[in-house]
This record gives sequence, C-alpha cells and structure tokens, in this order.
Amino acid sequence: MRQIADAVLYEGYLLWPYRRSALKNQRRWTFGCVFPEAHSRAHPDDRCRVQAQCVLEAGDAVEATVRFLHVVVAEDGWEQAVEREVVPGPITIPAGRDGDVRWETLAGEVRIWTEAEKVSVEVANTTPWPGGERAAALRRAFCSLHVILHAPGGRFVSQTETPECVNEGLWPVLVGAPDTMLASPIILEDYPRVAPESPGDLFDGGEIDGLLALNIMALTDGEKDEMRADPRTREILERTESLTEEQLWTLSGYRLERG
Repeated sequence: MRQIADAVLYEGYLLWPYRRSALKNQRRWTFGCVFPEAHSRAHPDDRCRVQAQCVLEAGDAVEATVRFLHVVVAEDGWEQAVEREVVPGPITIPAGRDGDVRWETLAGEVRIWTEAEKVSVEVANTTPWPGGERAAALRRAFCSLHVILHAPGGRFVSQTETPECVNEGLWPVLVGAPDTMLASPIILEDYPRVAPESPGDLFDGGEIDGLLALNIMALTDGEKDEMRADPRTREILERTESLTEEQLWTLSGYRLERG
C-alpha cells in the first residue's frame, strides 16, 4: 500500500529529461493540489477542498491519514518538496527554514464522519492568501494530496459497486486488503500494484521504466549534472547507473539466461 501511495505522491514531481531547464519541469505540481480558499474563489478550477466517500460494509472504527507534498524553495529559487502527513483535525504548519530551503505556512482542516454505512473524509485548505500568481499560491497548497482510510477488522466496498458515493477531487480504490482504501487524485483501479520489475520511482507513470532507464544512461555529462542538482532526481540517476545487465534486460521484457 505504501509503495502505491508513494507513487501517487511523486507522480509528476520531475519528468523526463529530469532537467530544471526543461519547460515541462518549470510547470510543476499539477496533480491533486488543494489551494487556499481565497485563491480558489478567483480561480474556481483550482480546488480548495476535496472529499472522498466510500461504503464500509463491516466494522465501524475508521482511521484516516492525509499525505501531501509541501513545496519548499531553495536559495537559488528551485522548488523541491517535503512530505507532510496529518490526521483528522486542524492542519497547522508554520512557515520556516531548514538549511538552504524555506517554506510558507499552511493551514486547513481534515474532517471525517460516518452516516449510515458511508464514510466521508474532507480536506480543506484555509491558508491565508493575499493574492498573486498561481506559482506563489502553489507554495501554500497541499500538493499531490491523497487519503489513506483504514478500518481494522472492517471491509470497504469497491467504488465500482457504489455509484451513489460523492467524490470530489479524490477517487477511493481498494489497496492491499479490503480494510484499506486509498483516495487518490489519479483514477486507479482496485488493488493497483507496482510492476515487480521496476527498480524504483521514476515519477512518470506515462512512460516505461526500461525506456526511461536507457534514456537516462544516454544523457550527456552536463545533463546528468542537472539531474544531480535535485536530491530525488540524483537518486534516480545513481540507481540507474548502478543497474546490472540482468536488470536492464528484465526491464526490457527479456530474461537473461546464463550458462
């Protein structure tokens, strides 16, 4: 379950060719962003609240964990992100700094309630917003937000069997076991899984691991230096360069026979 949740969290964090200079890596944080309410009033397409609703067939106690990325800014202006995890109740994250990165304050609320057999969870962003460009609003947004619902001893019903549920900005799917739901900003099927051949995250679900690995290996030294500038893409580069011949063949759909 955590592998799938992490894949959702970092989908689109940086895209091939993993360079800051690439235009598509200068327009980031596109999945599951929940913006300050004042920004959303001026830009209705940018949500300030999301809701997930599902049916719990057995059990009554439900735990909710909300995860998202908080945009942080390095001294040179490059945006990175830190993971945040909260539970139902107020969200209060003060502005701060850690080394050469700084971040803006975040405020909001997570509500969870049960009515008959339906479990609902809502996340709202109430961060103060003085106005400005969307890029600045993103630094006060909950990016790549998703919710994990867990009912110990319970059993959730698939969304495909409960069309009357109301979901706004999130789509719950069964993951891991029937007592766990992942409410994702990306529509997934029940029980999604990471391909066993995949050696690690590449942030780009629209591509194939084997193809991306070969492209990374073909980068110039200058392009690889750009990848090293961000901690997460540096990890991708180092992992790719350490792939064995057998792993590369496996990513391409072949099995290397020895002897």
